[in-house]
Amino acid sequence: MRAGIVGVGFMSWIHYLAYQRSEIAEMAAFSSRDPGKRSGDWRGVKGNFGPPGEQIDISGMNVYESLEAMLEDETIDLIDICLPPKLHPEAIEKCLAAGKRVLCEKPLALDATTAEALAKTAGPGQLMVAHILPLMPEFKLLVDAAQDGRWGKPVAGRFMRTIGPPDWIPDFYDPSSVGGPLVDLHVHDAHLIRLLFGMPSAAHSVSRKNDGVPMFYETVFEFEQQDLAVACGGGVIDSPARSFTHGYEVSFENATVRFEFAAYADGSTTLLPVTVMKRDGSLERPELGDGDPVNSFVAEIDAAARCVDHGEVSPILDAQTAVDALKICEMQM
Repeated sequence: MRAGIVGVGFMSWIHYLAYQRSEIAEMAAFSSRDPGKRSGDWRGVKGNFGPPGEQIDISGMNVYESLEAMLEDETIDLIDICLPPKLHPEAIEKCLAAGKRVLCEKPLALDATTAEALAKTAGPGQLMVAHILPLMPEFKLLVDAAQDGRWGKPVAGRFMRTIGPPDWIPDFYDPSSVGGPLVDLHVHDAHLIRLLFGMPSAAHSVSRKNDGVPMFYETVFEFEQQDLAVACGGGVIDSPARSFTHGYEVSFENATVRFEFAAYADGSTTLLPVTVMKRDGSLERPELGDGDPVNSFVAEIDAAARCVDHGEVSPILDAQTAVDALKICEMQM
């Protein structure tokens, strides 16, 4: 598969690294309005994980100033959209109209209505959404267990995702630009909840708000299946001392799995590694690889490539599941 990335920022850089490692996908092109980035100078790109950006080798790549120009490149099989969320719908519409397959960074859109319209416009496997969480080893374990039934069915879950003040995103709470913690942050866990437990029928949520947008929230979900107990919490705390934390405790019929990670402003971290507590009283701490987050993005890119090359649609990248994740977020507003 030959892919072209639109937009050069943090996620574009991580995707670039993943393409370099992939054996079945190639980054063949990219577009950017910035002449420096078009020359390969990605050294100003930074994020909250992975290495900082570098000067990349653009020899052999097709480099464009606009998405429209890149869409005319008949050698590109897929457009990898790494633009700000408010720009996703228009970019997707242009790509689909040009007959290109799409991998779009989450969220698919800023609201479920727009996202659903995009999903209905696309043909089978034509629109994929890059929800990375179920491909990260600590969370993939849950999805795999739910699919293969190794511990029975998932019956309960508590999920948490919290950040310090997102000062690097001035419009973070703007519903027309980023959408706040639910749409930008919690959508990860909403997507995971959808994969593990199905679609909630209702949500009971309380929250602190910033200009009417939920800032910190606690939610309990209802499902048609009455014996499920699922909750989530998180958002933004009023201190930069803890920049990020996420975790879960998920119970299956025959085991409970727990994980938590936190990063602090002084460079320290705390980790409760994935721990499986089985019904018979035994413990398991599975080996989950070297901890390099880019490897999860390689898996994501490869899943998109298998869809393009062989028609193998990954349920993790499915556009309708991404729509449902936004619907779950909107239940909590």
